[in-house]
Amino acid sequence: MTKILEVKDLCKTYVVNKRQNNVLKNVNFAVENGEMVAIMGPSGSGKSTLLYTASGMDEATSGRIFFDGEDIAKMKAQDLASLRLQKMGFIFQQMYMMKNLTVLDNIILPAVENMTAGENRKDIEQRGLKLMKLLGIEGVADNDINEVSGGQLQRACICRSMINNPEVVFADEPTGALNRSSSDEVMKELVKLNKQGTTIMMVTHDAKVASQCTRVLYIDDGNIKGEHKLGAYDGSEKELLRRERELNNWLNEQGW
Repeated sequence: MTKILEVKDLCKTYVVNKRQNNVLKNVNFAVENGEMVAIMGPSGSGKSTLLYTASGMDEATSGRIFFDGEDIAKMKAQDLASLRLQKMGFIFQQMYMMKNLTVLDNIILPAVENMTAGENRKDIEQRGLKLMKLLGIEGVADNDINEVSGGQLQRACICRSMINNPEVVFADEPTGALNRSSSDEVMKELVKLNKQGTTIMMVTHDAKVASQCTRVLYIDDGNIKGEHKLGAYDGSEKELLRRERELNNWLNEQGW
């Protein structure tokens, strides 16, 4: 397998009230095509900062970040924005949606902004509806965002992240604001997307969520302290329980 993302000696420093806060310290890791990687660690360990910096949403203080072999840390802002729009998808814990748009209009918004020659809005709408059908929410396409459940809204966010056929989806606590039932539904769809070939990198505090990933990175005090390979998840409840026990044992060894 080829590496789609490679991070070398990544550092991120914030200065607050003239005091320097080193959030990430010489972080090194790689993600291969088709992986589903979870980032776990204590509160304040740098999980979200790592996700945002590795995806180019936040600027690195130093180090190198290669996406498809290209160092995004050296890209111009306009080129980086174009890369994120065309090759990356993003899902957040807070489900940011435009209140004046329908669910479908929110989903297709990144594609409308990235419309290619020969493509029209109707084509994009059909693509959005196809994604909604795959995730079981086609019935709420014309609803306002305050007319759907949290689980439906997060699945809509997944559709939006996939509308431009990204190579990688970055997700920050994608189930964090959901109840267990909705969380299970969303994870089922993310696992399905991963099996179809989409690489996924997510931050989570939930061992059940992380146990459905192929690999877990554990970060503490701005450094990756260890990684645990789980392999592909077959979707069965029995296998999920086994993987969750295995992961929890490993997390305890890391000081979780």
